[in-house]
Amino acid sequence: MIKKAILILFAVLLCSATAFAQVDRREVRAGNRAFKKGEFPKAEIDYKKALLKDSTSVAAQYNLANALYKNENYTEAEKYSKAALDSLSRSPRAADAYFNNGDIYLQQRRWSEAIEAFKSSLRLNPGDMDAKSNLAYAQKMLEKEQQDQQQNQDQNNQDQNQDNNDQNKDQNQDQNQNQDQNQDQNKDQNQDKNDDQNQDQQNPNQDQQNDQNQPQQDNQNQKISPEAAEQMLQAIQAQEDQTQEKVKKEKAAALKSRQKEKNW
Repeated sequence: MIKKAILILFAVLLCSATAFAQVDRREVRAGNRAFKKGEFPKAEIDYKKALLKDSTSVAAQYNLANALYKNENYTEAEKYSKAALDSLSRSPRAADAYFNNGDIYLQQRRWSEAIEAFKSSLRLNPGDMDAKSNLAYAQKMLEKEQQDQQQNQDQNNQDQNQDNNDQNKDQNQDQNQNQDQNQDQNKDQNQDKNDDQNQDQQNPNQDQQNDQNQPQQDNQNQKISPEAAEQMLQAIQAQEDQTQEKVKKEKAAALKSRQKEKNW
């Protein structure tokens, strides 16, 4: 919160009488009345009118910075607050000007600059509890921001390392997969080659066996009619009779020979 928002005109006059010599006090007073009512845009306009008449007016600069702060125009508020601080650097109001600068920096999350501004205010007014409280807050926020940045950096490093590990893992998996594919391909090729060789070696024997078995299979596959079977039996019986007759004649001839011999 901006501290000591309205710089009392007579106090500034005591600090720097020449600064208000040419200022139309009506604009500054009108701005003060609007500021107290919470009409900050109107107060801003009145203070700027005063600065048009005297650009060195410390009261107009100081109060305009406060009005701009209330209007959340922190960039322009910083501009006029610094201008007022340059004029008030040796006045009792310098502590308040440093405090207001610190508040502007807080709104912009510029913690380091806010810390320095509140320290400067406390050097001039060590008993200011508001400045001490804001200083502690700025220091705490700066510490938190640094911790967050460190955590983000650590997380980014961890993510980067994880990405690198995942990438290396994927590359290794791809390499292993390619090796497995090559091994499988070589194995299949060798298996096909061995199968062909075994087939070539088995085929001649198989063909020969098939040729030998073919007549038997053909005979087995042929069907014999009853008439043909009867004829075959008769032929076999006739051949058997002829064989028996031949054997008998040979035995008789042999007997005659022996008889001759015996009779001899």
